[in-house]
Amino acid sequence: MGVEEMDCRNWDEDAYRYSILQERETLSRTIFRTVFAPTRNPNPNSDLIVTASSDGSVASYSISSCLALGCGNVRGQNWLVAEPHCLIQGHNGPAYDVKFCGNDEDSLLLSCGDDGKIRGWKWKEILACKVPVQGAKLKPVLDLVNPQHKGPWGALSPIPENNAIAVDSQGGSIYAAAGDSCAYCWDVEKSEIKMVFKGHSNYLHCVVARNSCNQIITGSEDGTARIWDCRSGKCIQVIDLGKDKTSKESVPCVSCIALDASESWLACGNGRSLSLWNLPVHECISRVRTNSSIQDVIFDDNQILAVGAAPSLTRFDMKGDILSQIHCAPQSVFSVSLHPSGVTAVSGYGGLVDIISQFGSHLCTFRGKSL
Repeated sequence: MGVEEMDCRNWDEDAYRYSILQERETLSRTIFRTVFAPTRNPNPNSDLIVTASSDGSVASYSISSCLALGCGNVRGQNWLVAEPHCLIQGHNGPAYDVKFCGNDEDSLLLSCGDDGKIRGWKWKEILACKVPVQGAKLKPVLDLVNPQHKGPWGALSPIPENNAIAVDSQGGSIYAAAGDSCAYCWDVEKSEIKMVFKGHSNYLHCVVARNSCNQIITGSEDGTARIWDCRSGKCIQVIDLGKDKTSKESVPCVSCIALDASESWLACGNGRSLSLWNLPVHECISRVRTNSSIQDVIFDDNQILAVGAAPSLTRFDMKGDILSQIHCAPQSVFSVSLHPSGVTAVSGYGGLVDIISQFGSHLCTFRGKSL
Protein backbone atom coordinates (compact mmCIF):
# COMPACT_ATOMS: atom_id res chain seq x y z
CA MET A 1 0.00 0.00 0.00
CA GLY A 2 1.43 3.39 -1.00
CA VAL A 3 2.07 6.26 1.35
CA GLU A 4 -0.64 8.33 -0.31
CA GLU A 5 -3.26 5.65 0.40
CA MET A 6 -2.29 5.60 4.11
CA ASP A 7 -2.37 9.38 4.48
CA CYS A 8 -5.07 10.24 7.03
CA ARG A 9 -4.57 13.99 7.02
CA ASN A 10 -7.61 14.47 4.79
CA TRP A 11 -9.80 12.15 6.86
CA ASP A 12 -13.35 13.50 7.10
CA GLU A 13 -14.77 12.26 10.39
CA ASP A 14 -18.19 13.89 9.84
CA ALA A 15 -18.58 12.31 6.40
CA TYR A 16 -17.65 8.90 7.81
CA ARG A 17 -20.18 9.22 10.65
CA TYR A 18 -22.86 10.33 8.19
CA SER A 19 -22.20 7.34 5.92
CA ILE A 20 -22.55 4.94 8.87
CA LEU A 21 -25.82 6.54 9.95
CA GLN A 22 -27.14 6.41 6.39
CA GLU A 23 -26.29 2.72 6.12
CA ARG A 24 -28.00 1.92 9.42
CA GLU A 25 -31.07 3.92 8.40
CA THR A 26 -31.24 2.07 5.08
CA LEU A 27 -31.01 -1.34 6.75
CA SER A 28 -33.74 -0.49 9.28
CA ARG A 29 -36.12 1.09 6.77
CA THR A 30 -39.39 -0.72 6.05
CA ILE A 31 -41.44 -0.82 2.87
CA PHE A 32 -45.01 -1.12 4.13
CA ARG A 33 -46.75 -1.48 0.76
CA THR A 34 -45.86 -2.51 -2.77
CA VAL A 35 -48.33 -2.47 -5.68
CA PHE A 36 -48.08 -3.11 -9.40
CA ALA A 37 -48.87 -0.11 -11.56
CA PRO A 38 -51.85 -0.41 -13.93
CA THR A 39 -50.87 -1.46 -17.44
CA ARG A 40 -52.22 -3.29 -20.46
CA ASN A 41 -48.92 -5.08 -20.99
CA PRO A 42 -49.22 -8.75 -19.91
CA ASN A 43 -45.45 -9.03 -19.40
CA PRO A 44 -44.69 -8.26 -15.71
CA ASN A 45 -40.99 -7.69 -16.44
CA SER A 46 -41.89 -4.48 -18.29
CA ASP A 47 -44.07 -3.11 -15.50
CA LEU A 48 -43.49 -0.56 -12.78
CA ILE A 49 -44.11 -1.21 -9.10
CA VAL A 50 -44.77 1.47 -6.50
CA THR A 51 -43.64 1.39 -2.87
CA ALA A 52 -44.59 3.21 0.33
CA SER A 53 -41.78 3.42 2.89
CA SER A 54 -41.18 4.25 6.52
CA ASP A 55 -39.16 7.34 5.55
CA GLY A 56 -42.30 8.85 4.00
CA SER A 57 -41.21 8.25 0.41
CA VAL A 58 -43.35 6.98 -2.43
CA ALA A 59 -41.22 5.51 -5.23
CA SER A 60 -41.72 3.69 -8.52
CA TYR A 61 -39.28 1.09 -9.84
CA SER A 62 -38.95 -0.58 -13.22
CA ILE A 63 -38.69 -4.37 -12.91
CA SER A 64 -36.86 -4.62 -16.23
CA SER A 65 -34.31 -2.03 -15.06
CA CYS A 66 -33.78 -3.98 -11.83
CA LEU A 67 -33.15 -7.14 -13.85
CA ALA A 68 -30.70 -5.27 -16.08
CA LEU A 69 -28.91 -3.97 -12.98
CA GLY A 70 -28.33 -7.55 -11.88
CA CYS A 71 -30.74 -7.62 -8.93
CA GLY A 72 -31.80 -11.09 -9.96
CA ASN A 73 -28.26 -12.47 -9.71
CA VAL A 74 -27.36 -11.35 -6.21
CA ARG A 75 -28.53 -13.45 -3.26
CA GLY A 76 -27.57 -13.05 0.38
CA GLN A 77 -27.33 -9.92 2.47
CA ASN A 78 -25.62 -7.62 -0.04
CA TRP A 79 -28.75 -6.59 -1.89
CA LEU A 80 -28.30 -4.01 -4.61
CA VAL A 81 -29.97 -0.62 -4.17
CA ALA A 82 -32.21 -0.03 -7.16
CA GLU A 83 -32.49 3.37 -8.80
CA PRO A 84 -36.13 4.47 -8.71
CA HIS A 85 -37.93 5.69 -11.77
CA CYS A 86 -39.48 8.39 -9.58
CA LEU A 87 -38.97 9.24 -5.90
CA ILE A 88 -41.47 11.46 -4.07
CA GLN A 89 -41.44 12.83 -0.54
CA GLY A 90 -45.00 11.72 0.09
CA HIS A 91 -45.47 12.22 3.82
CA ASN A 92 -43.98 13.68 6.97
CA GLY A 93 -43.53 10.38 8.74
CA PRO A 94 -44.03 6.84 7.46
CA ALA A 95 -46.11 6.18 4.33
CA TYR A 96 -48.28 3.15 5.03
CA ASP A 97 -50.26 2.46 1.87
CA VAL A 98 -50.48 3.19 -1.86
CA LYS A 99 -53.37 2.55 -4.24
CA PHE A 100 -54.35 3.49 -7.78
CA CYS A 101 -57.64 5.25 -8.52
CA GLY A 102 -58.67 4.73 -12.13
CA ASN A 103 -57.22 2.75 -15.00
CA ASP A 104 -54.08 2.89 -17.11
CA GLU A 105 -52.12 6.13 -17.42
CA ASP A 106 -55.06 8.38 -16.51
CA SER A 107 -55.22 7.05 -12.96
CA LEU A 108 -54.27 8.79 -9.74
CA LEU A 109 -51.55 7.40 -7.50
CA LEU A 110 -52.80 7.69 -3.92
CA SER A 111 -50.84 7.33 -0.70
CA CYS A 112 -51.58 7.69 3.00
CA GLY A 113 -49.39 7.96 6.05
CA ASP A 114 -48.67 8.78 9.65
CA ASP A 115 -49.28 12.51 9.09
CA GLY A 116 -53.00 11.87 8.60
CA LYS A 117 -52.92 12.82 4.94
CA ILE A 118 -54.11 11.22 1.74
CA ARG A 119 -52.20 12.57 -1.23
CA GLY A 120 -52.68 11.93 -4.93
CA TRP A 121 -50.55 12.48 -8.01
CA LYS A 122 -51.36 12.08 -11.68
CA TRP A 123 -49.75 8.83 -12.76
CA LYS A 124 -49.20 10.30 -16.22
CA GLU A 125 -46.96 13.00 -14.73
CA ILE A 126 -44.97 10.45 -12.76
CA LEU A 127 -44.42 8.40 -15.92
CA ALA A 128 -43.13 11.55 -17.62
CA CYS A 129 -40.35 11.99 -15.04
CA LYS A 130 -36.94 11.80 -16.74
CA VAL A 131 -34.83 11.64 -13.58
CA PRO A 132 -35.84 10.54 -10.05
CA VAL A 133 -35.13 13.91 -8.46
CA GLN A 134 -38.01 15.40 -10.44
CA GLY A 135 -40.36 13.54 -8.16
CA ALA A 136 -39.67 16.07 -5.41
CA LYS A 137 -41.06 18.79 -7.67
CA LEU A 138 -44.32 17.00 -8.41
CA LYS A 139 -47.19 18.68 -6.61
CA PRO A 140 -50.08 16.47 -5.54
CA VAL A 141 -53.41 17.16 -7.20
CA LEU A 142 -55.13 15.75 -4.12
CA ASP A 143 -54.18 16.61 -0.54
CA LEU A 144 -56.63 15.49 2.16
CA VAL A 145 -56.13 15.73 5.93
CA ASN A 146 -58.07 13.90 8.63
CA PRO A 147 -60.11 16.11 10.96
CA GLN A 148 -59.08 16.86 14.51
CA HIS A 149 -61.47 16.31 17.40
CA LYS A 150 -62.31 18.89 20.03
CA GLY A 151 -61.57 17.99 23.63
CA PRO A 152 -62.11 19.78 26.95
CA TRP A 153 -61.81 23.58 26.83
CA GLY A 154 -61.65 23.50 23.04
CA ALA A 155 -58.35 21.65 22.83
CA LEU A 156 -57.77 19.83 19.54
CA SER A 157 -56.59 16.25 19.32
CA PRO A 158 -53.57 15.27 17.22
CA ILE A 159 -54.35 14.54 13.57
CA PRO A 160 -55.10 10.78 13.44
CA GLU A 161 -52.91 8.74 11.11
CA ASN A 162 -54.18 6.86 8.06
CA ASN A 163 -53.09 3.22 8.19
CA ALA A 164 -54.74 2.02 4.97
CA ILE A 165 -56.93 3.20 2.10
CA ALA A 166 -59.41 1.60 -0.29
CA VAL A 167 -60.80 3.00 -3.52
CA ASP A 168 -64.18 3.04 -5.26
CA SER A 169 -63.15 4.43 -8.66
CA GLN A 170 -66.68 4.40 -10.10
CA GLY A 171 -68.17 6.16 -7.12
CA GLY A 172 -65.28 8.61 -6.86
CA SER A 173 -64.65 7.74 -3.21
CA ILE A 174 -61.61 6.99 -1.07
CA TYR A 175 -62.01 5.13 2.21
CA ALA A 176 -59.42 5.62 4.95
CA ALA A 177 -58.74 3.45 8.01
CA ALA A 178 -57.70 5.99 10.62
CA GLY A 179 -56.05 6.00 14.02
CA ASP A 180 -59.03 7.55 15.83
CA SER A 181 -61.06 4.30 15.48
CA CYS A 182 -63.04 5.78 12.57
CA ALA A 183 -63.16 5.13 8.84
CA TYR A 184 -63.62 8.11 6.55
CA CYS A 185 -65.22 8.30 3.11
CA TRP A 186 -63.71 11.09 1.02
CA ASP A 187 -65.19 12.59 -2.13
CA VAL A 188 -62.32 12.72 -4.63
CA GLU A 189 -63.82 15.48 -6.77
CA LYS A 190 -64.84 17.80 -3.92
CA SER A 191 -61.95 16.89 -1.55
CA GLU A 192 -64.30 16.66 1.39
CA ILE A 193 -65.56 14.01 3.79
CA LYS A 194 -68.83 12.42 2.70
CA MET A 195 -69.31 10.05 5.62
CA VAL A 196 -67.72 8.91 8.88
CA PHE A 197 -68.04 5.29 10.04
CA LYS A 198 -68.00 5.08 13.86
CA GLY A 199 -68.22 1.94 15.99
CA HIS A 200 -64.77 0.45 16.56
CA SER A 201 -63.28 0.89 20.03
CA ASN A 202 -59.65 1.11 18.86
CA TYR A 203 -57.66 2.28 15.88
CA LEU A 204 -58.11 0.75 12.44
CA HIS A 205 -55.48 -1.33 10.66
CA CYS A 206 -57.14 -2.06 7.32
CA VAL A 207 -60.07 -1.36 5.02
CA VAL A 208 -61.40 -2.92 1.79
CA ALA A 209 -64.20 -1.74 -0.48
CA ARG A 210 -66.99 -4.19 -1.33
CA ASN A 211 -68.22 -2.14 -4.26
CA SER A 212 -70.76 -4.68 -5.56
CA CYS A 213 -72.76 -4.24 -2.35
CA ASN A 214 -71.90 -0.58 -1.70
CA GLN A 215 -70.14 -1.60 1.50
CA ILE A 216 -66.75 -1.37 3.15
CA ILE A 217 -65.12 -3.76 5.61
CA THR A 218 -62.71 -2.57 8.30
CA GLY A 219 -60.33 -4.37 10.63
CA SER A 220 -59.31 -2.93 13.98
CA GLU A 221 -57.03 -3.24 16.96
CA ASP A 222 -60.17 -4.06 18.97
CA GLY A 223 -60.18 -7.58 17.48
CA THR A 224 -63.20 -7.16 15.22
CA ALA A 225 -63.92 -6.69 11.54
CA ARG A 226 -67.01 -4.67 10.71
CA ILE A 227 -69.11 -4.46 7.56
CA TRP A 228 -70.57 -1.00 6.87
CA ASP A 229 -73.35 0.22 4.61
CA CYS A 230 -71.96 3.12 2.60
CA ARG A 231 -75.43 4.61 2.05
CA SER A 232 -76.34 4.98 5.73
CA GLY A 233 -72.92 4.79 7.38
CA LYS A 234 -74.22 2.15 9.78
CA CYS A 235 -72.50 -1.07 10.80
CA ILE A 236 -74.54 -4.03 9.52
CA GLN A 237 -72.35 -6.88 10.81
CA VAL A 238 -69.62 -7.37 13.40
CA ILE A 239 -67.16 -10.23 12.87
CA ASP A 240 -65.65 -10.85 16.31
CA LEU A 241 -62.38 -12.67 15.73
CA GLY A 242 -61.54 -12.42 19.42
CA LYS A 243 -63.98 -15.26 20.12
CA ASP A 244 -61.33 -17.81 19.14
CA LYS A 245 -60.68 -19.37 22.57
CA THR A 246 -57.64 -21.30 21.30
CA SER A 247 -55.78 -18.06 20.55
CA LYS A 248 -53.16 -17.03 23.09
CA GLU A 249 -52.50 -13.63 21.52
CA SER A 250 -52.47 -10.82 24.08
CA VAL A 251 -53.66 -8.31 21.47
CA PRO A 252 -56.17 -9.98 19.09
CA CYS A 253 -56.05 -7.22 16.50
CA VAL A 254 -57.33 -7.66 12.95
CA SER A 255 -54.16 -6.75 11.09
CA CYS A 256 -55.27 -7.42 7.50
CA ILE A 257 -58.33 -8.38 5.46
CA ALA A 258 -58.95 -9.26 1.82
CA LEU A 259 -61.91 -9.97 -0.46
CA ASP A 260 -61.94 -12.44 -3.32
CA ALA A 261 -63.02 -11.45 -6.87
CA SER A 262 -66.66 -12.39 -6.19
CA GLU A 263 -66.63 -10.33 -2.97
CA SER A 264 -68.32 -13.26 -1.21
CA TRP A 265 -65.28 -14.53 0.71
CA LEU A 266 -63.34 -12.60 3.33
CA ALA A 267 -59.89 -13.58 4.61
CA CYS A 268 -58.84 -12.12 7.98
CA GLY A 269 -55.42 -12.06 9.59
CA ASN A 270 -55.76 -11.99 13.37
CA GLY A 271 -52.43 -12.39 15.17
CA ARG A 272 -51.21 -15.93 14.45
CA SER A 273 -54.54 -16.93 12.99
CA LEU A 274 -55.95 -16.85 9.45
CA SER A 275 -59.71 -17.26 9.06
CA LEU A 276 -61.95 -17.48 6.02
CA TRP A 277 -65.53 -16.19 6.12
CA ASN A 278 -68.46 -16.80 3.79
CA LEU A 279 -70.12 -13.39 3.82
CA PRO A 280 -73.53 -14.30 2.34
CA VAL A 281 -74.15 -16.89 5.10
CA HIS A 282 -72.19 -15.02 7.82
CA GLU A 283 -70.15 -18.09 8.68
CA CYS A 284 -66.48 -18.87 9.38
CA ILE A 285 -65.55 -21.70 7.03
CA SER A 286 -61.99 -22.35 8.14
CA ARG A 287 -59.44 -21.13 10.66
CA VAL A 288 -55.77 -22.06 10.78
CA ARG A 289 -52.99 -21.28 13.24
CA THR A 290 -49.75 -19.91 11.77
CA ASN A 291 -46.19 -19.84 13.08
CA SER A 292 -45.97 -16.05 12.98
CA SER A 293 -48.30 -13.07 13.02
CA ILE A 294 -49.99 -12.37 9.69
CA GLN A 295 -49.45 -8.87 8.30
CA ASP A 296 -50.98 -9.02 4.81
CA VAL A 297 -53.20 -11.35 2.82
CA ILE A 298 -54.66 -11.51 -0.72
CA PHE A 299 -56.68 -13.92 -2.83
CA ASP A 300 -55.35 -15.68 -5.92
CA ASP A 301 -58.51 -17.22 -7.41
CA ASN A 302 -59.48 -19.96 -4.93
CA GLN A 303 -56.26 -19.74 -2.96
CA ILE A 304 -54.95 -17.34 -0.31
CA LEU A 305 -51.49 -15.79 -0.12
CA ALA A 306 -50.33 -14.65 3.31
CA VAL A 307 -47.19 -12.97 4.66
CA GLY A 308 -46.17 -11.82 8.11
CA ALA A 309 -43.49 -11.62 10.78
CA ALA A 310 -41.41 -14.35 9.13
CA PRO A 311 -39.44 -14.42 5.85
CA SER A 312 -41.93 -16.54 3.93
CA LEU A 313 -44.81 -16.37 1.47
CA THR A 314 -47.44 -19.02 2.29
CA ARG A 315 -50.14 -20.24 -0.06
CA PHE A 316 -53.30 -21.76 1.48
CA ASP A 317 -56.32 -23.43 -0.04
CA MET A 318 -59.83 -22.46 1.07
CA LYS A 319 -59.80 -25.19 3.75
CA GLY A 320 -56.70 -23.68 5.36
CA ASP A 321 -54.25 -26.33 4.20
CA ILE A 322 -50.77 -25.12 3.21
CA LEU A 323 -50.04 -25.66 -0.48
CA SER A 324 -46.58 -24.07 -0.62
CA GLN A 325 -44.11 -21.88 1.26
CA ILE A 326 -41.47 -19.72 -0.40
CA HIS A 327 -38.61 -18.09 1.47
CA CYS A 328 -38.50 -14.29 1.05
CA ALA A 329 -35.74 -11.73 1.43
CA PRO A 330 -37.38 -9.47 4.08
CA GLN A 331 -37.12 -10.92 7.57
CA SER A 332 -40.55 -9.46 8.30
CA VAL A 333 -42.96 -9.06 5.37
CA PHE A 334 -45.62 -6.34 5.44
CA SER A 335 -47.02 -6.45 1.91
CA VAL A 336 -47.93 -8.95 -0.79
CA SER A 337 -49.36 -7.96 -4.19
CA LEU A 338 -50.24 -9.98 -7.26
CA HIS A 339 -49.77 -9.21 -10.96
CA PRO A 340 -52.39 -10.57 -13.41
CA SER A 341 -49.68 -12.83 -14.87
CA GLY A 342 -49.24 -14.56 -11.50
CA VAL A 343 -46.02 -12.78 -10.53
CA THR A 344 -45.96 -11.77 -6.85
CA ALA A 345 -44.23 -8.85 -5.13
CA VAL A 346 -43.49 -8.92 -1.40
CA SER A 347 -41.80 -6.22 0.66
CA GLY A 348 -40.94 -5.39 4.24
CA TYR A 349 -38.16 -4.84 6.72
CA GLY A 350 -34.79 -3.67 5.43
CA GLY A 351 -36.42 -1.76 2.58
CA LEU A 352 -36.42 -4.97 0.52
CA VAL A 353 -38.65 -5.90 -2.42
CA ASP A 354 -38.74 -9.50 -3.66
CA ILE A 355 -40.31 -10.29 -7.05
CA ILE A 356 -41.37 -13.95 -7.30
CA SER A 357 -42.46 -15.68 -10.50
CA GLN A 358 -45.66 -17.69 -10.86
CA PHE A 359 -43.47 -20.81 -10.61
CA GLY A 360 -41.99 -19.81 -7.24
CA SER A 361 -38.54 -18.69 -8.43
CA HIS A 362 -37.07 -15.31 -7.46
CA LEU A 363 -36.96 -13.00 -10.49
CA CYS A 364 -35.20 -10.16 -8.68
CA THR A 365 -34.62 -8.79 -5.21
CA PHE A 366 -33.54 -5.23 -4.49
CA ARG A 367 -33.34 -2.67 -1.73
CA GLY A 368 -35.37 0.50 -2.24
CA LYS A 369 -33.58 3.82 -2.29
CA SER A 370 -34.07 6.17 0.64
CA LEU A 371 -34.64 9.90 0.44
